[in-house]
Amino acid sequence: MIPLYAYRDNSCHPRKCSVKKLERSGLVRILSRISHIPRNTLLLDPTAEQAISPADLPARSITVLDCSWEVLDTGAVRSWRKRRALPFLLAANPVNFGRPWRLSSVEAFAAALFILKEPEQAASVLGTQNWGCRFLELNRELLQDYAAAADSSEVIRIQEQYL
Repeated sequence: MIPLYAYRDNSCHPRKCSVKKLERSGLVRILSRISHIPRNTLLLDPTAEQAISPADLPARSITVLDCSWEVLDTGAVRSWRKRRALPFLLAANPVNFGRPWRLSSVEAFAAALFILKEPEQAASVLGTQNWGCRFLELNRELLQDYAAAADSSEVIRIQEQYL
């Protein structure tokens, strides 16, 4: 089981926040300062130049940035060695259903876990949302292909087949 962290800046409504549901379930630890993010974590960052892949195993932890990308100081996270972007996936959350690359933090955790060969933990994370099973239905083939890739460049080649 890979420990999960979320940097949260409180820019979303606390009762609608998917990460808060994960925290109540005991599946994630929320961090309120960027400086509290573990340095050896796999940081999910859509501005990262490298895609997540099974080559990132073993992962000590996974951290998402659960915040408004319009206000995040991306320079504050550029120093992390293991910044990774998620490849092409479709959102299943009610706000962005069917839109590519518009994943909630819960979907980002689940995708990373699936790619890192932790499908049971991914299912647990998605189980906190009533729409969670739809994410796997929409992306199962993609996630299986990404999880079978050797490295980030192969993930990108697979992604290009779906675009």
